[in-house]
Amino acid sequence: MTLDDLVAHAAAQLTQAGVSFGHGTTNAHDEAAWLVLHALGLPLDTPLGADDTHTRPPVASEGAARVQALVDTRIRTRKPAAYLTQEAWLQGVPFYVDERAIVPRSLIAELLVDGSIDFWLTESTHHVLDLCTGNGSLAVLAAMVYPEVQVTGADISPDALAVARINVDKHRLSERVRLLESDGLQSVPGTYDLVLCNPPYVNARSMAALPPEYRAEPLIALDGNQAGGVGDGMDFIRALLRGLSAKLSTDGVLVLEIGNERAFFEAAFPGLEVIWLETSAGEDQVLLLTHDALLRYTPT
Repeated sequence: MTLDDLVAHAAAQLTQAGVSFGHGTTNAHDEAAWLVLHALGLPLDTPLGADDTHTRPPVASEGAARVQALVDTRIRTRKPAAYLTQEAWLQGVPFYVDERAIVPRSLIAELLVDGSIDFWLTESTHHVLDLCTGNGSLAVLAAMVYPEVQVTGADISPDALAVARINVDKHRLSERVRLLESDGLQSVPGTYDLVLCNPPYVNARSMAALPPEYRAEPLIALDGNQAGGVGDGMDFIRALLRGLSAKLSTDGVLVLEIGNERAFFEAAFPGLEVIWLETSAGEDQVLLLTHDALLRYTPT
């Protein structure tokens, strides 16, 4: 079989098995290409299909067997491909990941790299906090994008922080990115000019309907109903906004991802003045909150 044959065959198997996507790919073909190339030890930018201008020999039977074994594992376990390959990419940057941390896919990465939030930053933006850092990908990207800042990555999970340490060291940023264990803001010292946060925000009904691929991830990173609230997924965010003014500098801003939960967010925080930021997923997935708007807000 050729490389393209293997990808097509794997895609058909994934489709027939009804696996779910969303952890780096959005469709069976792209997921199949990822698995095939990884199994064969080929780079992810290897040309396929109509873009393939190279003549390749058929894939050896040993390679085809490795591909089939990996596809079989993906279907049998329903684990995200990123856990099987132990690699995820954000904005062209590779990150290590395993089951100890959520698969990185935050839309905040786009906003960091394309400069969408730069307007709200100032010359005094020196300290960045990545809250709920997971595998540390946003902390690493922030340090790459803003070479003059110091970044703190905080997470409640020691396991996730161990994965984050791998990525901070992988990208040689240990002098500028520190990692600390904290339940929300509780153990985070100092104040920050920019707070990035992709928190647990999934509401109770959506949690109950999650596909197995998402349930393979640490649920603490997804479930926004862990504080015994009303099931709207806003428990972590309520606690965050209660303590944020003490941690945000006068000119500071919060960039907060809430996914598809805008209706629940607005119901939970009526009257809070936020700025919705445009991403590849639309204009209601990520918001920006200024220090001044936070001070003007009166919780109901």
